[in-house]
Amino acid sequence: MLNILWAAMILIGVVYALVTNRIDSVTSACINSSAEAVAVCIKMAGIVAFWSGIMRIGEKSGLVSALARRCYPVLKFLFPTLNPRSKAMEYISANFIANILGLGWAATPPGLLAMEELQKINPDKKSASREMCMFLIINMSSLQLITVNILAYRSQYNSANPSEIIGPGIAATLLSSIAAIVAAKVFERATFGKAVRE
Repeated sequence: MLNILWAAMILIGVVYALVTNRIDSVTSACINSSAEAVAVCIKMAGIVAFWSGIMRIGEKSGLVSALARRCYPVLKFLFPTLNPRSKAMEYISANFIANILGLGWAATPPGLLAMEELQKINPDKKSASREMCMFLIINMSSLQLITVNILAYRSQYNSANPSEIIGPGIAATLLSSIAAIVAAKVFERATFGKAVRE
């Protein structure tokens, strides 16, 4: 679906440029944007490597496991039916810790593994379980303490103070996460109550 949307937007842009005789602007924008994209990728590669390395050191030192244990009371509230010692809970913990530290790229592998483990214990393989829905909702709300990606982009574009986004970022993602959890719990109770009544 996204491929269709992107293709449609590009096609509309090119047709509009041809109709309005601005095709030279489109060509210039393509060349400049391509060069800019490569520069951003190179800068981001260094930042990704650094923070992924920090995450790996945390895993080897046992820091991630210690933080995961600290997360268990919260995770038990969010996923009451999951075994705290299960592989799914372990992967969910690693995913949350990486997301909270702003390491979205480091959060993806444990996130995928968590979904695989949740699918294994899902009684209805054709639809998402409550745990899967909660996990996705929290990931989409994107709770972060350090917004590494945004810091990198602001630094790339010569921001005078790239780190000033940290405070507002924490507030925004905290509120979005609380709203996501409340909404998920409300819908979960409504759906579960309906299923029980039926």
